[in-house]
Amino acid sequence: MTGYEAFGIYQSLKLHFTQDSYDYFKYNGKTNVTLNSFDNRKDKYYYHKLSRKYPNKEDFCNLLVSNLLENENLWVADLLQEEAEIINKKRQKVIQSLSYIFENDCRSLFEGVSTPNELIKVNDGDYPILLQKTLRKNVEFETLCLLGNILGFLPMWKNKIADTIRWPVVYRKIVKYAAFLPQDTVKYRLILRRIVNG
Repeated sequence: MTGYEAFGIYQSLKLHFTQDSYDYFKYNGKTNVTLNSFDNRKDKYYYHKLSRKYPNKEDFCNLLVSNLLENENLWVADLLQEEAEIINKKRQKVIQSLSYIFENDCRSLFEGVSTPNELIKVNDGDYPILLQKTLRKNVEFETLCLLGNILGFLPMWKNKIADTIRWPVVYRKIVKYAAFLPQDTVKYRLILRRIVNG
């Protein structure tokens, strides 16, 4: 991977997480960056350094996604800090044991709950229980995204949650990140069914 390619990936993923109109998968990671515009950048040194540190495109994408989830205002130089690698390793651990984490999160979520609706119901515009637990980091963000894909409650949340400051940012993060998670939800549906009917 070259510095220019690293710049292109950085630009496309940053757009994906910060702009409603841009979809990394729909546009196949393409943006209108040119080699000329890259050569004129004062920060191109960082991209060259990153391309040497992460020659594998997939590893670099993982690093970026992990860090953009934590901070959508991420600056390229932040990716060369040790903290960026720690954030990435933490997310990779979650991804590697996703079905196990999903199952454990669901078990704790549904303990003492008679119906899944209790967790996703929006009362008077307030955050639902599932969202509260996720924001408090009692439930992994990946679990929330998978449940959103399976149960389809996100459009309802978008319409009913009253907060106009923090919620739109969280909503976009859920929608944008869900595309990076397994799209074949059969395995997760079965886990969820087993726990709910348990």
